Amino acid sequence: MGLRRKGRSPPVLSPEFVLQNHADAASYLAVGILLGLMFEVTAKYVIIFITVQYNVTYTIDDKSEHVNFYEYGPKDIATIFFYMLIAIILHAVIQDYILDKINRRLHLSKTKHSKFNESGQLAFFYLFSFVWGASILNAEEFTVNPTLLWKDYPHSRMLFQVKFFYICQIAYWLRALPELYFQKIRKEDIPRQLCYICLYIAHISGAYILNLQRLGLILMVPHYLVELIFHASRLFYFSDENKQKGFTVWALLFVMVRLLTLTLSVLTFGFGLAKVENPGFSIADGNFNVLSVRISCLGAVCLTQAWMMWKFINFQLKKWREHIKKQIPKKKIKNTKNKLTKKELNRANVINGAAKLEDGASPRIRK
Repeated sequence: MGLRRKGRSPPVLSPEFVLQNHADAASYLAVGILLGLMFEVTAKYVIIFITVQYNVTYTIDDKSEHVNFYEYGPKDIATIFFYMLIAIILHAVIQDYILDKINRRLHLSKTKHSKFNESGQLAFFYLFSFVWGASILNAEEFTVNPTLLWKDYPHSRMLFQVKFFYICQIAYWLRALPELYFQKIRKEDIPRQLCYICLYIAHISGAYILNLQRLGLILMVPHYLVELIFHASRLFYFSDENKQKGFTVWALLFVMVRLLTLTLSVLTFGFGLAKVENPGFSIADGNFNVLSVRISCLGAVCLTQAWMMWKFINFQLKKWREHIKKQIPKKKIKNTKNKLTKKELNRANVINGAAKLEDGASPRIRK
C-alpha cells in the first residue's frame, strides 16, 4: 500500500513490490520535483508541474485595475501529472491511517471490505470537492442569474480557483485508473468502477476544453453532494445495518439533481448558446458554438442521466425484492408455529390411550 513498513519485503521491482510501494514511489517523485525549485537551472522547468500556467492580465473598464485570469493549454498536462502524484499520496494516507483502522474494528467480509474502502475514499473526495466547489459558486454570480452560463461565450478566461479546481478534478480521476491495479480491485468491481471513472474524465475534461466551465461547475457541486450522501450512508450501513435513513434522503435528492442537470443542459445548449451573438467554430478563440458540438454535448448529458436513472431504478427494485424475500420467510415461520401448536394441543388430549372428546362425553374403553 505504501507509506507503511511491511513485515515481509517482496523482491525489488516485482509486481508485489510495486503494489506495496507505489505510494512511496509517487511521494519520492513529488519531492524530487519540489527539490528542483532550489536550483536555477531546473526551476524554470519544474515550475510548470507545480503552478497553474497561462496567466493573462486584463484591464477592467479602462481603469488602472488589473485582474489575473487563466487560460488552458498543453502545459496543463504537466500540472495534472504532478497533482496526480499528490492524489496518490493522499489516497494512501487515508487508506492506511483512517480506513484500515476502522476496518479492523468492524471485522467486515471481503465484499463489504472492498465496498467500505471505495465509499471511504470517495466520501473524502466528494466532501472536499463539494466544499471547494460551493465556495467558488458562492463567489460567482451565475448561480443567481442562469443566463450567465451562456452569455459572452466563449468563457476562455478563468479565475485561479476555477482553473485549479478543474486541474485537481481531472488529476484525481486520471489517478483512479492505475489505482484499479494498485489497489487489487476485484475483477467483478472493475467494469463498474472503470465505467464511472471514464464518465467523470470525459465530462469534466469536455467542460474544461470546450470552455463550459461555468456549466460544468454548477452541475458538479449538487452531483457531488448527492454522491457524498450515498457513500456516507453506505459507511454508516456497514457499521450498523439498521441505519438506512440516509438512503432515503439520497434517493430523493438523486432524482432532483437529475432533473436539475437536464433542465440546465437543455437551457444552455438548446436555447442559450443557440441564440448567442457570435456563433462559429474557432479553436484559437476557444469558440465551439456550432450545432454539431451542441447536439453532441446535450446528447452526452442526456444519455448519461438516462443511464444513471436506469441504474437507480434497478437498484431500488433490487432492494425492494430483497425486502420482500426477507418478509416472506417470517410469515411462513409464524404459520408453521401456529400449526405446531394445534398439533401439540391434540396430542396433549391423548392420555393413556384414551382420547377426550370435544363435547365432554366419556371415551370408549379399549378391550
